[in-house]
Amino acid sequence: MTHYYLAIDAGTGSGRAVIFDENGSQVGVGQREWTHQAEDGVPGSMGFDCAQNWDLLCDCIKIAMTSAGIRAGEIAAISSTSMREAIVLYDDRGREIWACANVDGRAADQVAALKAREAGLERQCYDLSGQTFALGAWPRLEWARQNRPELWDRVAKLSMINDWIAFRLSGEITAEPSNAGTSGLMDLATREWSDSLIATADLPRSLFPPVVASGELVGKLTAKAAAETGLAEGTPVVAGGGDVQMGSVGVGVTDPGKAAIFGGSFWQQVVNLPEGRTDPDMLIRVNPHAVAPFAQAECISFFVGLTMRWFRDAFCEPQVAEAERRGIDPYQVLEEQAARVPAGSNGIIPIFSDAMNFAAWYHAAPSFLNMSIEPGHTTPASLFRALEENAAIVSAENLRRVIAFSDTDFGDVVTFAGGASKGPLWSQIVADVLQRDIAIPVVREATALGCAAAAAVGSGKFSDLQEAGKSFARIERVVKPNRDHAALYEDATERWRSAYAAQRDLVDNGVTAPMWKAPGL
Repeated sequence: MTHYYLAIDAGTGSGRAVIFDENGSQVGVGQREWTHQAEDGVPGSMGFDCAQNWDLLCDCIKIAMTSAGIRAGEIAAISSTSMREAIVLYDDRGREIWACANVDGRAADQVAALKAREAGLERQCYDLSGQTFALGAWPRLEWARQNRPELWDRVAKLSMINDWIAFRLSGEITAEPSNAGTSGLMDLATREWSDSLIATADLPRSLFPPVVASGELVGKLTAKAAAETGLAEGTPVVAGGGDVQMGSVGVGVTDPGKAAIFGGSFWQQVVNLPEGRTDPDMLIRVNPHAVAPFAQAECISFFVGLTMRWFRDAFCEPQVAEAERRGIDPYQVLEEQAARVPAGSNGIIPIFSDAMNFAAWYHAAPSFLNMSIEPGHTTPASLFRALEENAAIVSAENLRRVIAFSDTDFGDVVTFAGGASKGPLWSQIVADVLQRDIAIPVVREATALGCAAAAAVGSGKFSDLQEAGKSFARIERVVKPNRDHAALYEDATERWRSAYAAQRDLVDNGVTAPMWKAPGL
């Protein structure tokens, strides 16, 4: 009998359930969009509705099972992945009493207070955890303690969202390191909760559940969860991990020195390190990899996919109409037109995401520079190509920063996954800017596949995540760089650096507003 693996993915904008067979081929999927609501009177808040979102995930599971055409008993194991940084708080009866999404920014005052409390405090926390206060759990917990004291008095346990899904399935509250590490309260080297960080934060040690590594058994599907999901009681529930780390497993980036770029709403550039080590300049975030004992240096390019969506909707009505007539994606039409624009996009310089600076994370106001009213110079096609080139330039800048602090080069090949890798022009631009081969996987939405690989490990099909990831991951094609474009893109990078520094100065002087600024800055 064929066995199947169920991956449950709680993303920023939607929940998904995806079923894979023993070869890592997708056979069923269900997806539901969700939104995270602000709390009344709480600026920057972005709550996560556990009850409503669990119902949506149950719907996704039922849809996926129907689309796969399989029986509940054929699911060999279940695992979960999610957005990182998001946390759930439970009372002593295991009931969720508060939760927030990854993009929750309510704790700006608490971040500022912690930065001011003691010189070097954030540096000390970063050296141990690889995380700064900007997205960590400590400021959010401090917000709850200060602003919701009655709720705080009831808090008994904490988990991340992927671990919350495992709890809903198995009844066990646990912590998986690749996501729990993003809380900023876990030791990067040991992959365990840090007693010293927890004591510094004046938090009860009992708040932090036992650690279960990715691919290890959390528990079995309860009768209650079976009734809610339509799955079989007793099905193994296996620890998954954070979305980017699961994505790395899904594309086979599981060895030290391997690198990947994940191109979605945000872009992540990751490089696997042989062990946990942090950046002396605090530019780079470092997380536990799902594969122990490795770590991942990670840089984030902000709003890349969202910027493309904004550009399409605001300026590309004719291209959207043409795509509708032809029955294709509007981005395909835009790429076809952008391919006719010379490399360098007529010198246009987009100002959107900056390169990573984890210690002081903010971006200039969105803009295009060096446009012209000369006919044919500044068009939707040239602006679109400029955006694609800029995403590649920022990615290359981020990867250079990883090499600078880690002494880890990632060789001649970088894996490019996510929705952005579907565009042949964008893949070629990434290769040309990096001047490295770009490997495009067959399964580009790799997070769910990596999660299924964890489930397969937990069911006994594979001995570990490295074996599972390499078995499931397959490369569709390799894009070779155009060596003739190397000098052109080096020049474009230098001009972008100079232009971006000037645009940051405008933000610093209050002339323009930042596209995004980390809490507490």
